[in-house]
Amino acid sequence: MESLRVTPTQLLPASIPARTERQAMDWSLVLASQGIEVFLDRDPATARWQLRLADADAGRARDVLREYLRENRGFEWRHEVPGSDYWFDGRVVFWALAVAFVFAWTGGPVESAAFDTERFRAGEWWRAFTAEWLHRDVAHLASNLVMGLVFLGLATARFGLGVTLSGCFLAGAAANVFAMTIRSDPYRGLGASGFVLAALGMLAAQAIPLWRRGRRGNRRVVSTLGTGALLFILLGTDPDSDRLAHLGGFLGGVIVGGLAVCLPGRFGPAVRRLAWAVFGALLATTTVLTLRA
Repeated sequence: MESLRVTPTQLLPASIPARTERQAMDWSLVLASQGIEVFLDRDPATARWQLRLADADAGRARDVLREYLRENRGFEWRHEVPGSDYWFDGRVVFWALAVAFVFAWTGGPVESAAFDTERFRAGEWWRAFTAEWLHRDVAHLASNLVMGLVFLGLATARFGLGVTLSGCFLAGAAANVFAMTIRSDPYRGLGASGFVLAALGMLAAQAIPLWRRGRRGNRRVVSTLGTGALLFILLGTDPDSDRLAHLGGFLGGVIVGGLAVCLPGRFGPAVRRLAWAVFGALLATTTVLTLRA
């Protein structure tokens, strides 16, 4: 009895043409980073390379590639991480420069910007955000910059710069409030560690949509979340650090990242514009309130 063989073309009927094999490979990595399964194929009629994918993923894949091409005109900020499915976005260097500039300008903690829990409860809500830009000393600053460049660079390549910055900014502020609600004694906190670990949480959440793909997808989700949790334990539980704020930042990042990856692809451009608007508005408002305090 002759068995029936199902080909990738039958399983993945939609196609996206590419000019070269190299372009097809680059695009396949971009789509894989977004959880979209593709298969590289060469059209026998035209000898052109193409990406084969499921009909259900075709619309979202074209939106992802369109945004990828728009964001990568001119200088190439995104680069593939060798030996992995991850990409790194170098635009996070501007965040690092901004944090370093704030430290150089202020010389360390600023009374009107640090997260003082008593003043926060008295109505100075902006302190939960402004504290994310401050550091105690050079060692504190260097630690957050090193981790931040790695996690934020990977998260930005996955979610976009606006979504990553606004998501981490909100999660970092929520982390400060989370730590405050658990502790009973007043204290002052500062640092970008909650912001940075929120980026790790977003990375850990990027595989969540794969749960729809059965047992194999569930294993990938558990593996990714487990890896993120392990990295959090290794990097975020130093006894001398604010472990509650770190935990709040990581969990907040998982929530933000999970929401971002589960949104339908057609909402992507609107979400990115909204994210930039939220980040810009929060940054401007909290800065003005700090300077006036």
